[in-house]
Amino acid sequence: MREIKKILCAVDLSEHSKAVAEYAVLLAKKLDAGVLVVYTAPSLSQYVGFHVPPNTIENFVGEIVTGAEKSMENFVAENFSGVKTASQVRIGYAAEEILNRAHEENVDIIVMGTHGRKGIDRILFGSVAEKVVKNADMPVLTIRPQAPAA
Repeated sequence: MREIKKILCAVDLSEHSKAVAEYAVLLAKKLDAGVLVVYTAPSLSQYVGFHVPPNTIENFVGEIVTGAEKSMENFVAENFSGVKTASQVRIGYAAEEILNRAHEENVDIIVMGTHGRKGIDRILFGSVAEKVVKNADMPVLTIRPQAPAA
């Protein structure tokens, strides 16, 4: 069995990301591993040509990244205490960026959430988690959102 020393924790900074972080922290503490926390902001490059000036899109993406970096800093401080952690905000398609970072950083496992979409939502939005699981060459632990307590 491989040793797990580097964990990539992919988050979308939603409420569910806290549960994902809990699993990453649990693994990191038990295995004495470090965690790379990654958030991917959308590139919006697909909207160039829709009568939206490219510099407007670039400015908007820049603002998203700046906000995400601040949110990420707070998220890591609140959820990863006691664990050796680094964080990155990337721009692009989430599944691609997660897989690229996993390879570039030579991580041993990916921990990420799912949105639990079904039906038409799943068809329209796809599944980042599914794409990562299908294409990763390291283990992927997916955390499904908890249903609200009744």
